[in-house]
Amino acid sequence: MRPIRYIGLLMLLLVALSAFGQNDARIAAQRKAIAELEQKIAREEAEIQQLQKGRSATEERARRLARQIEARSQLITETEQEAGMIRSEIARADSTATVLDASLEQNRKLYASMVREAYRNHRYHNYLSYIFSAKSFSDAARRISALRELALLRERLLQRIEEEQLQLAQERTRLTTQQRALDSVSRSATKQKERLQRDQKSAKGEIKKMSQRERAAMKRKVEQEEQLSVAISELRKLIRGNKEGASFSGKTKNLNLPVAQGKVKRYKGNMAEVIGRRGAAVRSIYEGIVVEVKRNRITAKYDVFVAHGEYISSYANMGTVAVKKGQKVGKNQPLGTVGASVNAATMETEYKIVFGIYSPNPKEELSAAKCFKQ
Repeated sequence: MRPIRYIGLLMLLLVALSAFGQNDARIAAQRKAIAELEQKIAREEAEIQQLQKGRSATEERARRLARQIEARSQLITETEQEAGMIRSEIARADSTATVLDASLEQNRKLYASMVREAYRNHRYHNYLSYIFSAKSFSDAARRISALRELALLRERLLQRIEEEQLQLAQERTRLTTQQRALDSVSRSATKQKERLQRDQKSAKGEIKKMSQRERAAMKRKVEQEEQLSVAISELRKLIRGNKEGASFSGKTKNLNLPVAQGKVKRYKGNMAEVIGRRGAAVRSIYEGIVVEVKRNRITAKYDVFVAHGEYISSYANMGTVAVKKGQKVGKNQPLGTVGASVNAATMETEYKIVFGIYSPNPKEELSAAKCFKQ
């Protein structure tokens, strides 16, 4: 039974170490994304400070502050995701340390018992009695072999105890390191939230300086920045003859909204703005194939295009993407998460996507409102 228990413990440790490696890679990727956002925010802050006074500068400052708020909101989300990963890492390391601690204690007791037994037998010459009481030379040879195996088992157990002590020390060091990292990330998230409030206050101050016409013009420009960056006409050429999700048609109705637990803010022809909570999943409305994934150079958000037969659905202003070009997706399969956006009228942060639905016939304009469950 003991060898089986050792093998089970070894397998558990190997699985834990593999999980640690994968989680370390995820945390490293998350930190890289956070670093990129921090650099982007720093560049925007420097450019905002350089803007001159005046009406045109006021509009530009408001637009840049809006983008700054979006980036800051995204940074907070990314930072909190990193904190979640680190908490998961701490829980995993703590679980491994607990298992190691219990195994070490058990092995120490077993080794102490073996040492006591060996001393007792040595003191009373029980080993010699055990060998000399053999019925034959072959029986004596088996008994000598058994005693040697017992000594080797005790030696292996001692080696195992030393290995577990080292692994336990490493896990406790890992726990301490990760706890410090979590404290640092938590402080960073708190500072970013404070700066977000400062940015929103500044942006609202700039908005108050603008006339109604200037506010309307700025809102149009913000909406233009959210427009899809890839020409649908080019995508129509690429998906001719596509069979994935070919059962979709202009008459398809009663679909779920593309944002989990989302609400429609506005319908405009074939477009819809769908609001969700922070981190909400963006889902494909129907089965199909991802034909393009783009990053908007102005907003730094993602645009995803999915072909359903020769129809196309688009999902703009996504904060993260979970699919890649050429990947088949199922109905309601997550494509990523909603991105932060700023309401140009109030400068309040909201989380939304801009959804679009396109027919293979450029002259046919579909209605986004008719696709979904009412």
